[in-house]
Amino acid sequence: MRLRYLLDTNICIYISKHRPPEVLARFKTLRLGEVAMSVITHGELWYGVSKSSRRAEAQEVLKELAAMIPVLSIGPDVGERYGEIRGELEKSGRPIGNNDLWIAAHALALEVVLVTNDESEFARVAGLAVENWVTQPYRPEVHDRKGNYDVRARLPKRKPAARHRSSSA
Repeated sequence: MRLRYLLDTNICIYISKHRPPEVLARFKTLRLGEVAMSVITHGELWYGVSKSSRRAEAQEVLKELAAMIPVLSIGPDVGERYGEIRGELEKSGRPIGNNDLWIAAHALALEVVLVTNDESEFARVAGLAVENWVTQPYRPEVHDRKGNYDVRARLPKRKPAARHRSSSA
């Protein structure tokens, strides 16, 4: 199965909390190997665990999440993308958070869609494909068999054209 999606931290949190339910429903449509998280996201989640008042419970939840969603390490190609993106964003005067930069670079290097509820931040990164499962949740009637958004399903159904018989005079 080909990797299609890299999940941002907020989406991983939504999946672990089962809220909003649309995000979990969308996640459940995917097959093993189609979705992963960056080691950067994994680190952000562990940071959240370290601040939790219910640390033991939060650790268990995160371990379960990491068992369902593979954690991908980064290589030199991600570092190259990071440098390019950071330079472009600084030139434009519209930088984004450092961890978000790494996550965006990871998604670009993997050539996958980044799933996030922080579209405005990631929209600044040229060429990055982004989906928001909160605002555009999975609905079988508008997604194809592979879970991709199917624009044709949103179009109104056309009525068949009326057939005219030519009259012979």
